[in-house]
Amino acid sequence: MRFFFTRWSCLLCLLLLHLTALAQQGKRYNILVLFTDDQRFNTIHALGNPEVYTPNMDQLVKSGTTFRQAHIMGSLGGAVCAPSRAMLLTGRSVFQVHKDGGLIPATEKTFPEVFREHGYHTFATGKWHSDFASFNRSFASGDNIFMGGMHQEKTGGHWTPRLHHYDSTGKYNNAFAGNQFSSIYYADAAIRFLREPQQQPFLMYVAFTAPHDPRTPPAEYLSRYDTSRIALPGNFLPRHPFDNGELTVRDEQLLPTPRDPGAVKQEIAKYYAMISEVDHEIGRVLQALRESGQYENTIIVFAGDNGLAVGQHGLLGKQNLYDHSMRVPLVFCGPGIPANRQTDAYCYLSDVFSTLCDMTGMPQPATVSGQSVHKAFTQSGFQGRPLLFLTYSNLQRAIVKDSLKLIEYNVDGQHPVQLFDLSKDPLEKHNLAQEKSYQKKVTALRTLLYAEMRSHGDFCDPTKESWGFPGRLKWEDALRINP
Repeated sequence: MRFFFTRWSCLLCLLLLHLTALAQQGKRYNILVLFTDDQRFNTIHALGNPEVYTPNMDQLVKSGTTFRQAHIMGSLGGAVCAPSRAMLLTGRSVFQVHKDGGLIPATEKTFPEVFREHGYHTFATGKWHSDFASFNRSFASGDNIFMGGMHQEKTGGHWTPRLHHYDSTGKYNNAFAGNQFSSIYYADAAIRFLREPQQQPFLMYVAFTAPHDPRTPPAEYLSRYDTSRIALPGNFLPRHPFDNGELTVRDEQLLPTPRDPGAVKQEIAKYYAMISEVDHEIGRVLQALRESGQYENTIIVFAGDNGLAVGQHGLLGKQNLYDHSMRVPLVFCGPGIPANRQTDAYCYLSDVFSTLCDMTGMPQPATVSGQSVHKAFTQSGFQGRPLLFLTYSNLQRAIVKDSLKLIEYNVDGQHPVQLFDLSKDPLEKHNLAQEKSYQKKVTALRTLLYAEMRSHGDFCDPTKESWGFPGRLKWEDALRINP
């Protein structure tokens, strides 16, 4: 008799576990994506930057899993954020997105579009750097939407943002001028949405335009940073050691060259103040999510679209392949995601699409080429991608594998090479490419880089003179590469 009851007890337990698994599998988590503009990977206090004040980002880091080696793949032109956002939204690689991110055709679904088709109410506020039609396919509603790349200084910058209400016709030709800082508008729109009764699970895309320049933070945030106490970056240089092909792009003209240390420190102070400002608005959105009663049922993704030099290597902008410009913050929080975990697994921002599909049971379109990092939440030894391929215009290509990074340049017939051991030299100060003991590494990484260029359908051919593409890629040429 005891055996009979024991056997039935085991069967009952298995049945309950099975039913619990089915219920969990069918649970429809909300999604909240918090996206910042030009925020470098190491500009969060909880991730080792003692100078910057980011209490709300710190809380996200403590509440979730952080990918310390999250990268963007690059771009064809100076507006790096456009392809970066398109890659995030479509899960596609840099040579697969269209018009360098300016167009998302109807044949390539965004992740909000997929969730919308499966019963989610999708909402967006903030920056959209692609075509209007793809925005309306992706989102059923939204407000305070910025259609463009940056708030132009000549029209008031962040203090007078040109915004749109949601336009069901998809025309977006009735912009209005705001009268307060841009981040406030985006947070306000998100908070209003969260206070509405929700009959469906929701996906929110909150894309801030800070800390992108013009860096004009409110005084209350700038006053937190004393330039006399801000340290110069350990890899500060008055000028870049050679021509990387983009030394005169707009971003690099925000300060004179050679870089003055005092001017760079002032720029860092403004950059940090912009980050503290957007951190505050993120905190307001998170508080509204808690008050809505949906916090525990929401997967939160916090990320930046690309990094920024701000004085490192003699550069100011993001038109380069150094870590400060290619690495971004990426944090996942929510149900089933370990708290206060950090991983050095290689991944791209474009892997978010696949990850959200894995976590919610959504079907992944065949057009997606990203790779899910979902196993990082269940496996302590998650490895991620074996390597990273990075690209900029026709001027720069890089490969990262086993903490070694090789960068090759194609500038006016010259091909400088850099090799960095990131485990020993995270600031990329010491070029090992010419050292005799590293020549086998250079050869092996170069072979791997060229193979990656071919596998990704790179328009440059390293076997040809000037990679088959001499000079600097013009914007009209970039738009034709993948129209």
